[in-house]
Amino acid sequence: MSLDFTGMKTQVLRDDQIALPASVLTIGAFDGVHRGHQALISRAVAEARAAGVASVVWTFDPPPKVFFGRAKQLSPVSEKLARIARLGPDYIVLASFCKSYAARSPQAFLDDLARINPARIHVGADFRFGAKQAGCVTTLAERFDVTLAPAVLCEGGEVISSTRIRGLRAEGRSREAMALQGSTDAAALMSGALLTLDMRFGEEFDVRN
Repeated sequence: MSLDFTGMKTQVLRDDQIALPASVLTIGAFDGVHRGHQALISRAVAEARAAGVASVVWTFDPPPKVFFGRAKQLSPVSEKLARIARLGPDYIVLASFCKSYAARSPQAFLDDLARINPARIHVGADFRFGAKQAGCVTTLAERFDVTLAPAVLCEGGEVISSTRIRGLRAEGRSREAMALQGSTDAAALMSGALLTLDMRFGEEFDVRN
């Protein structure tokens, strides 16, 4: 995991709490925040810093696959936030993925993203959104500048993914799973937690109103 110890806190917000004049954004479930996720987020953070705009990670709790019962969650949300914060984004948007959120139209999600004016959005090629997963990277690219993340391979040449890590864990190959996920030691998670400023439960406001 690439580290960032600038001392700047990463603000954690709900999806109805953020509006920005400009940003570089990355979106994903980021379950486990494995080495592939880390590369994607780090790329977006570096681009935002070079451009002098805010870096934003937009993610979901629980991960959509977990909500629909198609996968077991790799890590609790507190660990996910800590691991993302260590990569140095300015903001983490944590959208509550529930029945009503899953039923929203792709257009509603695009409207949410438009509030932070992304100069570029970094996503994986399989990213889908909106009710019945009707939105895809093509839909996203019709409205925003989109860059697809290249696959990150392990030393054995296989693609690193949350699905693969779940499979390794299920087979009892925890050491291999951990190698794909990256450092999870207690000190690393503590430092990540200290880098977050969780604003989700603070003063109520809704930038959509």
